[in-house]
Amino acid sequence: MSLLLGVDTGGTYTDAVLIRDEKSVIASAKSLTTRHDLAEGIGRAVGAVLSEAAVNPAEVSMASLSTTLATNALVEGQGGRIGLIYIGFRERDLEAHGLLDALRGDPVLVCAGGHDHAGAESVPLDEASLQGFLAEHAGHVSAFAVAAQFATRNPAHELRAAALISDMTGRPVSASHQLSAKLNGPKRAMTALLNARLVGMIDRLIGRAENTLTSLGVTAPMMVVRGDGALISAAQAKERPIETILSGPAASIVGAHWLTGADHGLVSDIGGTTTDVALLREGRPSIDPDGARVGPYRTMVEAVAMRTTGLGGDSMVEMVQGGLDHRVTLGPRRVVPVSLLAQKEPELVHDALDKALRNLTPGEHDGRFVFALEGQSLEGLGVRDRALLDRLGDRVCPMGQVLRARIEYGALNRLVDRGIVQISGVTPSDASHVLGDLDEWDRSAAEKALALLARRRAGSGNVLAGSAEEMARMIVAQLTEQTGRALLETAFAEETPGFDEPPEILARHILLQRGLSGHSGLLRLEAGLNVPVIGLGASAATYYPAVGRALCAKMILPEHAGVANAIGAVVGRVTMRRSGSVTSPGEGKYRVHLPDGPLDFGDQKTAMSALEAWLRNQAESAAITAGAADIQTSVSRDIQVAGVEAREIFVEATITVEATGRPRIAAS
Repeated sequence: MSLLLGVDTGGTYTDAVLIRDEKSVIASAKSLTTRHDLAEGIGRAVGAVLSEAAVNPAEVSMASLSTTLATNALVEGQGGRIGLIYIGFRERDLEAHGLLDALRGDPVLVCAGGHDHAGAESVPLDEASLQGFLAEHAGHVSAFAVAAQFATRNPAHELRAAALISDMTGRPVSASHQLSAKLNGPKRAMTALLNARLVGMIDRLIGRAENTLTSLGVTAPMMVVRGDGALISAAQAKERPIETILSGPAASIVGAHWLTGADHGLVSDIGGTTTDVALLREGRPSIDPDGARVGPYRTMVEAVAMRTTGLGGDSMVEMVQGGLDHRVTLGPRRVVPVSLLAQKEPELVHDALDKALRNLTPGEHDGRFVFALEGQSLEGLGVRDRALLDRLGDRVCPMGQVLRARIEYGALNRLVDRGIVQISGVTPSDASHVLGDLDEWDRSAAEKALALLARRRAGSGNVLAGSAEEMARMIVAQLTEQTGRALLETAFAEETPGFDEPPEILARHILLQRGLSGHSGLLRLEAGLNVPVIGLGASAATYYPAVGRALCAKMILPEHAGVANAIGAVVGRVTMRRSGSVTSPGEGKYRVHLPDGPLDFGDQKTAMSALEAWLRNQAESAAITAGAADIQTSVSRDIQVAGVEAREIFVEATITVEATGRPRIAAS
């Protein structure tokens, strides 16, 4: 008999489940996610589920963690301050490929170096510039990212830069060739940059989670869900945290299939921060061939083909500025629901809300609060940022009391982006409390906050809503609309054959909207999703029936939908993929490109066999390290040739080896 423990840390809740023999859920529990220290929420959820099941913690055979931490951090622009070393590229490439936006003012060095397509050195590495850069910034960043031109053909300059970084700073290094074997230097640089930004955050989470489980008596090995739904060891996740982006959503797809048995459909998982939509095809999630995209960032991480939208139960509700109509929009920023904050700080929150309600004129910041989180890194903060943080101290403050000038908005946003400060405001969760669909936190505070928002005025001079209840219905209607749009965009993106217009335009097209509403005039228009939607998340039962009706779709809301991510965390498989390439830099020469440098062979067959053997060894070793048993290996070859004078000339070959197996279960 095996007892499996699955844990998922979401933006609002941390879930835990116990599954016996991979067949049945015997207990589940939820705890509020503790943003200042996620391990506290993990400990409470795991403690509750062990108590509910009345089992000895030592009986747990395996523990596995899925997390939205990396996804949410990238969507919200959070993470550590990093330094990027960009070798052999042009300065203007930084802006052209979105790297400057991703850096958000963090230091970057563009220096000479790099190799050509065949792996030969183009320009010597400018070590003097690199050493000067490291000396200047070593004490102001948490990690470094290194990306060199054609590093997947020859990583020598990345390896040298990484060695200098380690020697001079001791900081973690993310080298692009270790994260992807594919070409496209700027995209690899983006992947390395984001990996470096996440290193400290994920390392702290996993380390604290392991310690927490040990303190509860759970001694089984811990796994982590990767972005493609596969499992990896905790140690591997610490080294390559970028691979955990879309970890939670990937686990939800695995969990959706396990819960429903459905082989085909759209899976929509609403959390506190994001809504994640993906297509389940033949019982498996599709892998995005272009690499995982989260928010504005496209990476080279193998992950589920999923559309992640900054829309959840805790999305910030904001009035649409300008125009004459009355509208609100949700997200992408997550905030703490006012009703939840009032449960923790009742006197302060209610006093501020009551004072605002007594004012005849609505204030710009009515119903919003700010507070600092404990234990966050303050490296790299500017003078204005520190001044605002000092003014805030360790208190919860109404936002209007903290911001004294318009210029301080930038400082507040930077502190929020770094995860140092959090905002509390009106959310869909508050609206659900007002409507009576939720009853977990302080409903009275939610009613006051929505009443304050309702009296804001649009360009026409009219108030947004006549009451807190009307405001709540407007918010829930907006959530239904934005969720439906996310589902339609995913359907159009996955449709085969595709359409000529982008999914974002098609989902809003007037003909589709009229078809969904059953237009019947001279024309009869009918439209709807032709596959079921599996709704997951703690609030799915509250919001998703209306979404199904709006899209004329069958909505499946399975039992345990609220903990599907935690279920998916322990019913997946360990899968390791390793890819490499063979090129032909000259007649009769075949070059195998390896992480330690290129090797040349005299014939194609020998070169490809050598690469396949190396990749097989690497994939199987990684699977064993991850804790896999009964490993099965598959190989695929993509060989490119060109026709020259009636004969085929070898150009390049890419070999991919996949090793997969179920995790080893510890004896209980």
